[in-house]
Amino acid sequence: MFGRRKKDAAAAEHPETPDTASETTVPATRSAGPWDSSERDPDAPGYVDLGALRIKGRDGVGLQLPTENGQLTSVLVVVEGSAMELRIFAASRSGGEWGDVLTDLKREVERREGEWKDADGPFGPELRFRVQVTAQDGRTGVQESRILGVEGPRWLLRATLLGQAAVDEAAAEPLLEILRDVVVVRGSDPRMVREPLPLQMPPGVTPQGAQQPNQDA
Repeated sequence: MFGRRKKDAAAAEHPETPDTASETTVPATRSAGPWDSSERDPDAPGYVDLGALRIKGRDGVGLQLPTENGQLTSVLVVVEGSAMELRIFAASRSGGEWGDVLTDLKREVERREGEWKDADGPFGPELRFRVQVTAQDGRTGVQESRILGVEGPRWLLRATLLGQAAVDEAAAEPLLEILRDVVVVRGSDPRMVREPLPLQMPPGVTPQGAQQPNQDA
């Protein structure tokens, strides 16, 4: 949703290296998901293959696949009057990037003359904020958002709750359940910290028709 600063020159220029050690313990913040592909089968039935992200299909849930310059950069999960934007990035083996990302997000909110507050959510520290936005018809309004971050083995998954889910815990819970079922396929390629991991359209879906039909679990 927001642009990002490089963590620092050294981190931005230094590709993190593959870690061949297997994960034996799931951190408390991920004890119920989302999962790494070493912890759950990414090819299990009922999952939509989006490359680095695998999302479990559910009845009544829509996936919108926005593209930038023909490339899929995020996934929008839509449930009634709420949505959740998912973006996935490479991270270092030691982790800890989420705190720096939160700092950058706060600066961006302030640049846009918005308001933010820290919160403690089911996955740890998160950010809740409001900024003024301009609709396509020229009208202005206030957009409420809630951003969560989940760190896994050499990856960082960022989820932004929009609409009613940004301000209502009951409305957020169906989206958080979807988030807990996500499986991340990091791959072994060295990547720079905060580099987006590659997403792809599911088989048979093109950017011109980037809407994945609902799937039963």
